[in-house]
Amino acid sequence: MTELLLRKNVLIVKNFLFNFDKNIQLIELSKTANTAIEAAKSLNKEVGSIVKSLVFKNNNQEFYLCLVSGDKFVSLKKISKILGEEIIKADADDVKKNTGFSIGGVPPIAHSNNPKKILIDENLERFETVYAAAGHHSVIFGIHFDQLIILTKGEVSKITED
Repeated sequence: MTELLLRKNVLIVKNFLFNFDKNIQLIELSKTANTAIEAAKSLNKEVGSIVKSLVFKNNNQEFYLCLVSGDKFVSLKKISKILGEEIIKADADDVKKNTGFSIGGVPPIAHSNNPKKILIDENLERFETVYAAAGHHSVIFGIHFDQLIILTKGEVSKITED
C-alpha cells in the first residue's frame, strides 16, 4: 500500500466504504485528477461517469451536497427550487470546514458534518459504474450507481443545466 493510500482522509473514506461493501476498492491514479476530465483520462472512462461532489450552502450556513455527472454543469436555480430556498456555492474554506475534505478530493460520503441533504444528478444514471473522489484528488473509487444512492441516501434529481 502506498503512502497516499495511508493518508488520514483516504483511510476515513476507505473505512466508511469497507463498512458498506467490502468489495469496493480504492483506485490510486497515476496522475493528479483535480478535474473530472483529468480523472476520466486517467481511468480511460467517459467524463460523465466521474462524480463531482459539489458543496452548496443556504443563508443559515447549512450545507448541501450535490453529486453531479462530470460532463454536466449544476443549475443553482434548479437546486434552489428543489430545496425551496436560495443556495450559493460554498467556498474552499466552507467545503473543508463542513466536509473535512479539500476541493478536488471531496467524496460523496464520510463527511465531518452530515449535509442537510444530498442531491444526485439523474445524468449519472447513464452509467452502471460511477467514479468518485476518495478523500484525495489522486484517489477514487468505483461504485454502481444504485449503490451510490443507497450509500449516500441521496435523492436523484434534475439538477443540471439543460
